[in-house]
Amino acid sequence: MRRKLNGLRVLVTGASQGIGRALVIEAAKRGCRVLAAARSQPLLDELAAEVRATGGTIEVVAADVTDPASRAAMAHAATRHFGGLDVLVNNAGIGATGHFMDSEPEVLRRIFETNFFGLTETTRALLPLLKQGVTPAIVNVSSVVGKRALPARSLYSASKFAVMGFSEAIRAELAKDGIDVLVVSPGLTQTNFSKNMLEQKAKLQLDHLRGMTSEEVAAATLRAIERGKLDVTLTLKGKLLVLVNRFAPWIVDFFAKKKVRELFAAEIAERKKKQTETAAAK
Repeated sequence: MRRKLNGLRVLVTGASQGIGRALVIEAAKRGCRVLAAARSQPLLDELAAEVRATGGTIEVVAADVTDPASRAAMAHAATRHFGGLDVLVNNAGIGATGHFMDSEPEVLRRIFETNFFGLTETTRALLPLLKQGVTPAIVNVSSVVGKRALPARSLYSASKFAVMGFSEAIRAELAKDGIDVLVVSPGLTQTNFSKNMLEQKAKLQLDHLRGMTSEEVAAATLRAIERGKLDVTLTLKGKLLVLVNRFAPWIVDFFAKKKVRELFAAEIAERKKKQTETAAAK
């Protein structure tokens, strides 16, 4: 459904930095009453001061989406400050890069605890309020690699694919309650996300390809909320990747494999050498 942003009660998780911070600032400028949630109280206080200095309405709550008590605190804060909630933006997320076999099981579990279980359980905690909201919506911030996975991003990609599947399912389930479920999939964005990763083991770095700013992603997300657009993919490269993968996934596979072979050429050569020596010894 289409909705007017002015006056809406909006909760943004992961609000202290990057896309989340930009979303809070832009939503407040558009007249939303914003509840900003993040783990860092000092960063939340800085954000609140900035928003209030420009006349925006904001409240903050220090919360970790992986913690049940924090999720309850978000619901309590939304009720106490605004009397309810209209839009939940599940933005909090963490990542890691590197090949699957080079990672520890704990890293994958930590990523899923935040990116998937934190998102789903925050949604569960806030649903009772959303059902009573005005033109209610849930906005799940995913990623282009939640539509097409890329090598050395398997852990993060898997969590975002899970977000996409969850979103598609509850979109139908919540239709009876009049709640929209939107998914916004940014491409590479100019944020501190890479600096906050659990691990960075990828041979191929992509930071130099980061295109959209956090502010541009925030503006696109708010447009999606306003227009009721259910699935938004951002950046030209991101849209092209998803388009090619839809009609010719073998092309993406071919170039992904080719790049990995180039990056690990020395390792491949060494392995072949050992295999040849072993065969000769027999």
